[in-house]
This record gives sequence, C-alpha cells and structure tokens, in this order.
Amino acid sequence: MRKNRIVRGLMAALMATTPIAALADAPPPPAADLAAAEPAIDAIFTRWMAENHVPGMVYGVVAQGRLAYVHGLGVQDLKTRRAVDGETLFRIASMTKAFTALSILSLRDKGLIALDDPAEKYVPEMRGWGNATADSPRITIRDLLHHVAGFVTDDPWGDRQTPLPQEAFSRLLAAGVPFARAPGMRHEYANLGYAILGRVIANVTHAPYRAYVEQTLLGPLGMTSSGYDVHALDQARRALGYRWENDAWAEEPTMDDGAFNSMGGLTVSATDYARWLAFVVSAWPPRDDADTGPVRRGTVRQIAEGLNFQSVFHRYGASGATACPGAVAYGMGWRVVQDCDLGLTLNHGGGYPGYGSHVLLLPEFGVALFALTNKTYAGPTAPVWDTAVLMLQQGLLKRPAPVVSPDLATFYTATRAIWAAGTVAPVAGKVAMNFPLDRSDAQWAKVLGETRAQAGTCDTAAPIHPDHAMAGSFIWTCTKGTIEGTVLLAPTRPITLQALRFTYVPAP
Repeated sequence: MRKNRIVRGLMAALMATTPIAALADAPPPPAADLAAAEPAIDAIFTRWMAENHVPGMVYGVVAQGRLAYVHGLGVQDLKTRRAVDGETLFRIASMTKAFTALSILSLRDKGLIALDDPAEKYVPEMRGWGNATADSPRITIRDLLHHVAGFVTDDPWGDRQTPLPQEAFSRLLAAGVPFARAPGMRHEYANLGYAILGRVIANVTHAPYRAYVEQTLLGPLGMTSSGYDVHALDQARRALGYRWENDAWAEEPTMDDGAFNSMGGLTVSATDYARWLAFVVSAWPPRDDADTGPVRRGTVRQIAEGLNFQSVFHRYGASGATACPGAVAYGMGWRVVQDCDLGLTLNHGGGYPGYGSHVLLLPEFGVALFALTNKTYAGPTAPVWDTAVLMLQQGLLKRPAPVVSPDLATFYTATRAIWAAGTVAPVAGKVAMNFPLDRSDAQWAKVLGETRAQAGTCDTAAPIHPDHAMAGSFIWTCTKGTIEGTVLLAPTRPITLQALRFTYVPAP
C-alpha cells in the first residue's frame, strides 16, 4: 500500500509543471512570442515523461544568447520529493563528450597537440598495441574524436567504467585493447576512445582532465554549479538516478568520478548548461565581431566537421515518419545532421545508469533545446525534436537575414544593367577569362533578346539571395512568367564575373 501511495503521489507531481526563472543575470527576452508556444511544449514533455515512467525532468530553450524558457517536472528524488527546478543537478552522460572534444581542439589551438598525431604520442601505454592489420595506420587523435579508431561499441560497458581508478585504466591500456576493425574504416561509437582523449588532456596539461575543462570552459562560462565530482556538488540540489524495474523505481548506485569521466561524467544544472549552449551556438555565423569566448568561434564551428562515414538519418519524434531523410555523420562530440527543414543540426544523447538526456543545436537559427532526466537511459530525444518542429511550424525559428557582400551587390547591379541593355557591355573588362570563351558577346545579345521577348516586362527590383559572398540567385516577376537567375563570381583579384544565368519560366 505504501508503495502505491508513493507512485500515485509521484504521478500527480509528474503532471504538474513548475515554472523556473530564467538566468538571473540575463536581460528579459526581447519578444514574447515563445510564450504562446509554452503550453504546447509543456504538453509534449509531460506526456512523454508519464509514458516513460520518469521521476524528474528539466527542459529548456536557449535563444538569443540566453535561457529563454525552462520548465521542471516531477521530483529530483523520491525520498524528499523535492521538485525539479533550473538549479537541480543532473548527470548528462555522453553529452560530456562535447566538452572533451572542444578541450582537445583548444589544446590544438595552443600548439600542444596535433589532431593527426598518433594518440600513443601522448598516451605511452598504447605504444605496444601494434596494428589491427599489417597495413593499418596507428590510431590518431582525430580518429578518437570521430569514433573511427576501430574499437567495438561499448555501451553499456563504458558507462560502468566511470569510477575506474586512473591506475586501473593505465593497466587496462597497457594490456592492449582488441580491434573490431582497422582504424579509419567505419564510424563505431566507443566510450573508450573518449576516455583515452581524457588521458591525452591530462598528460599534455600535467593535471587531471577535469581541471582543464573546469579552467578552460566551466569557469569562464560561469558554470559554477557544475562539475565532475558528484560528491563535491550541492547534494540538496542533486537529482538521484533511478531505473524503472518490476513496476517500481529503484535507485541506481552513485558512481564516483574516475578515469572514464571524459566520456560521460559531467553533472550540470539547466541554468549552467544553458550558458554552455549559448556559447556554442554563438559561434554561428562567421563574422568580424570581437572573439571573446574561452575558445575561438572558428574552433567551435569545427565540431560540426564530420568524416565521410555518413548514413541516412530519419528525424526523431512524431514528424520522423513524414520528414524527408537527412544525412548524419559524427563530428567532434556531436552528431551532425543536415535536416531538410531545420538545416544544420548538431545533437547528442546522454544515456547513463540513472540518467537520460538529449540536446539539439540549431545553429542557423541561433537556438538550442535540451532535456535532462533522472531515469536510466531515458533519453528524451523525441520530445526535444518535436519541440523544435513545433517552434518551426509556429514561426519561432527565424534565420538571420542573409548578408549580401559588396562585390555580389555590385555585380547584381550590373546584372540588372545587362538585362536592360540586352548585351553584356555593362560588365566589359570585369569578367573572368572564361566568360567570353563560354559565350561570345554576339551570342549573349541573341540569347538575351530571345529571353526578354519570352518573359515580357520584368520587375528587377527583387533582391539577390546570397549562397555566400561570391554567389547568389534571384527571381524576377515578369508579365509572361518569371526569370530565375544566378550570379557566380570568380576567385580572382580584382573580383570578376565567372558566370551568369537567366532562365525563363513560363507562367502556369
């Protein structure tokens, strides 16, 4: 009877949402349009949480450099029944790998390592491993970052290695690790590889791995509540981890900080984690602003660089069955997906004994979404992606207005002049050497005359839509249809016109 009362009371708590204040030191959001979507967002997570028997959860949306919305559901532990809020501490498991990867890149920036160095240069215990085959290369730092080192997938073995003492890890490495395949042949997710990266960081910096992350990332970003030693954190704010077993929750043992912390050992609050996500998303787009972050923006953007081991990706969540397939590759601590609707996305899950989490970055929109839970391997992947799709459908995801470079603007003005004149005379002396070879001036005049006659009078005031600084496309509305065109500049100094296209599309 007592167990049933606990379960009934907890399920009631699950169905009640607890608003959480945004970052105390952040200005209020400039727009309130996200507020209209909050009930629908809450419904997505509340339903998923109840269906999956999750004791507690926090989820949030980071936008415009701040924690724009965050909510807590349920309880952080079953004994005290303390409600989850934005300061509740959750272990984020494999979402730790993003911190490890960026730490490696920062060491590269400092000239202390090279990504294509053999890992054994920094981890001596690996030198006696030999090669997977006689013709196989040695494992590099880059191989470890991208999970192509040839190791076997080690979930859930790797999770349980979190408290492994450093001395025991040294013995494990010295004994040798079996290869599943030759390095560089295929992506296969391996926690062991990121544990080795933690050892690389420790050996290069002559300090514990976690010390470098704390000094390089956590401290500068103001993540003062977060850390790797769970026992050193505020225990009154810690979400205890549970598994659902025999129709009841059972508490998971708390794992100490150890040698595998670099693959999954970080504990964060929602408010702290939002600071991290705001920093990462701020690296897009490239620009000339002052670069004041703890790691350069150009370096942060490198986390999205994958290798050529791509596979088909079907979007998580309710829209996955109807969304067009995307392409997924593993970057550096992130899974990178090109989504038809959401554009470039970076995501990662965190599965752990007692915890499950998911994070989704939408760099083209400057937005990130995340959710953290305290149930074993209860990754809230579907509700995070469903929330992103909901925000897109409701017009809450807005790409910044594209910037037209001065050179592209100049040649687009010349394009209008070419159309008006019926010749390419307006760009005389400003074209690349291939331009007259691809089509003579006389042929240009003939084609322009025919195309203008087909299209009729055209409104050429429409803007050009840049692909980048050196190319763009445009659509003009005409009396007999439309003109679809492109402008492509050449890689020369001074800038010249490489190619120009006018295509007539008849009116339906």
